[in-house]
Amino acid sequence: MDNIKVGDRLEIHCYKHNGRVHRQWDEAVVLDIRENYIVCGNNETTVVNSDGSVWKTKEPQIWFFFKDRWFNIIGQLKNHGIYFKCNIATPYVIDENTIKFIDYDLDLKIFPNGSFKILDRMEYQYHKKQMHYSSRLDFILKYELGNLIDIVRKKDDPFNKKTIEKYYQDYIYLSENKS
Repeated sequence: MDNIKVGDRLEIHCYKHNGRVHRQWDEAVVLDIRENYIVCGNNETTVVNSDGSVWKTKEPQIWFFFKDRWFNIIGQLKNHGIYFKCNIATPYVIDENTIKFIDYDLDLKIFPNGSFKILDRMEYQYHKKQMHYSSRLDFILKYELGNLIDIVRKKDDPFNKKTIEKYYQDYIYLSENKS
């Protein structure tokens, strides 16, 4: 895993199917490393979009990147509760201190009350046609969206307040104790 360790600071690069960079985050502090996933955190980090626009995230975020699942999960600690944004995306790789994945447009947004909404279906259909997603890839992406919805409905980790708050405390500690 590129010899990363808890406390390391990485970047995040999100690509599209055609290989173009879609979005970049300038910081992801490694909070936990597990066999099948890593957890990172950031807060008010700089984001650069493919169109050149630059902005900062507004709230702390806890990211879960999986080695063998076609999605990643972001817990967003907003003033009025924890929201989750899940990207249907390739499993991550780490290359030169950068977490990299391909985003496939479909997103799942989970609200603090547990309700959820599938986002960006039209964008998915557009890119599927434009970038020639294979029928196998289309199947995998939709299958993993279904798996993700099952996890949300069961309220399995990381879709609970305690998990996100624990990792946020880890993020605060590591951020305050930079070496």
